[in-house]
Amino acid sequence: MEEVFRTNDPVKLSYIRHLMAEAGIACYVLDEHTAYIDGRGPMVPIRVVVHPDDAERARSELSELDQDG
Repeated sequence: MEEVFRTNDPVKLSYIRHLMAEAGIACYVLDEHTAYIDGRGPMVPIRVVVHPDDAERARSELSELDQDG
C-alpha cells in the first residue's frame, strides 16, 4: 500500500473517501481511531493509502486538496 494523503480533518477525510469511490479507487484509512483517541491533534495523522498501481491516479484526484500540517 502507498500513502497518498494525510489529514486530521474529518470533513476532508469524508471528501477524500467520496473522491476515491467516484474514481473507482479502493482506499484504506489508517490510524483513524488512534487519532480520535488522541483528540485529533497533530500527533497521530490519519493516513489514506491505496494500492501502488492506483497511487498516481489517486494523487491526481486529490491534487486540489491541501495536505494538513
